[in-house]
Amino acid sequence: MNYLDQKTAIVTGASSGIGAATARELAAQGVNVVAAALDEKGLAALVSKLRAAGYEASSFVTDVTDAEQTRALAQFAKDTYGSVDILVNNAGLMLFSHWVDLVTQDWNAMIDVNIKGYLNTIAATLPFMLEQKSGQILNMDSVAGHQVGPGAGVYSATKFFVQAMTESMRKELGVHHGIRVNTVSPGVINTGWADKVTDPAGRKAAHALNEIAIAPEDISRAIIYALNQPANVTVNDLIISPTRQDW
Repeated sequence: MNYLDQKTAIVTGASSGIGAATARELAAQGVNVVAAALDEKGLAALVSKLRAAGYEASSFVTDVTDAEQTRALAQFAKDTYGSVDILVNNAGLMLFSHWVDLVTQDWNAMIDVNIKGYLNTIAATLPFMLEQKSGQILNMDSVAGHQVGPGAGVYSATKFFVQAMTESMRKELGVHHGIRVNTVSPGVINTGWADKVTDPAGRKAAHALNEIAIAPEDISRAIIYALNQPANVTVNDLIISPTRQDW
């Protein structure tokens, strides 16, 4: 049964990778998709393809680290489609480096996007869900939110934050307000993230990891499964990783 038909979903980081794949899967389920990201051209290309296929989709250029922009994003979704039913918190940064290299710029960037960005979009969408007395928030986590390795300390810390935040939200919002909150934790996914690593040693390690990576569509199918459940069912966390990934 399709529990998603005619709902409205905001997907952040939707211009490429897991976000774009998720937007396509949601649209195919009859969801009104509001695709958000910084990449205006990427968003336009995605929405154009979705509309050409007969789906309902819109784009909204958004920097999730800016609270005013996330509030405007949520209001746009409400004004355009009449509700804000689903938030897929997907925009994120994964940057590897060694502690001794003191790559503080990367540390701060991950904290701004992976933590503050999630909080901004939650603060923007939650009032609409509380008013509706329903909604779903899916926070993209990572296997790095379950275990920690060298070179990924700050990234893992941001994802452990997501784990703790989501569990708290589930116990408050789900139990008392009927707003379901869950996570999907991908393993190594080929989203082009390896090319964004600035530290040379970290970039080399990232490209080595990417050799076993699976596709964004493998994750988007898990996201649909987690979201497409009856109102009394919450899928708390799904870990999706390559068969050859040994951690």
